[in-house]
Amino acid sequence: MHYIFNFSWITEYYPIILKGIGVTIELTLIGGIVGIALGIVCAWARALGPKWIKPPVAIYVELIRNTPFIIQLFFIFFGLPATSVKLTEMEAANLAMIINLGAYSCEIIRAGIEATPKGQFEAGKALALRPLQTFRLIILIPALQRIWPALSSQVVIVMLGSAVVSQIAAQDLTFAANFIQSRTFRAFEAYMVSTAVYLLLAILLRQILALIGRRIFPQGATR
Repeated sequence: MHYIFNFSWITEYYPIILKGIGVTIELTLIGGIVGIALGIVCAWARALGPKWIKPPVAIYVELIRNTPFIIQLFFIFFGLPATSVKLTEMEAANLAMIINLGAYSCEIIRAGIEATPKGQFEAGKALALRPLQTFRLIILIPALQRIWPALSSQVVIVMLGSAVVSQIAAQDLTFAANFIQSRTFRAFEAYMVSTAVYLLLAILLRQILALIGRRIFPQGATR
């Protein structure tokens, strides 16, 4: 028995696919920007912050890095309403991605900070800069340059991991594929298309992040 491919449904359902792509891009954009910003703050706290702030940040990082993303998502969407905190599907998905990427990027960025030569810290003191000024003006950019390829890969991983937000009915690309296969019964073709789109998005995102890296760090290799 030979399987006959049928992609004729694309002409009817392509708006749903485009909407799913848009939602996936939105989640990646918000989660990437805010998640990296959170990671920078947490990396500073763990590497250079006062002693009192290090334990709670360490607990947050270890908790997120050692639990499944889908459980974090369910906790935010289904668990928080028990405390009267109700979020929409997109709000919960965005928050989960920010918290997840924040924890992983924290450790990546912290590695870059800890690899900074001591002379750069001493240069900040010699210029009479405050610790936060030293971090922002002298330490941060070289630290990001060192770990940009790893950080870029983590952003791509989070983008691909966003597929699970369909479990709370956030209308991303995977939600679109699930919806289409339930209507057309062409599961193989629906998931083949979604796989191809995720692959394309991952390649494009990696190239965009590499381009951003070359613009921000013109003297460093960021491939």
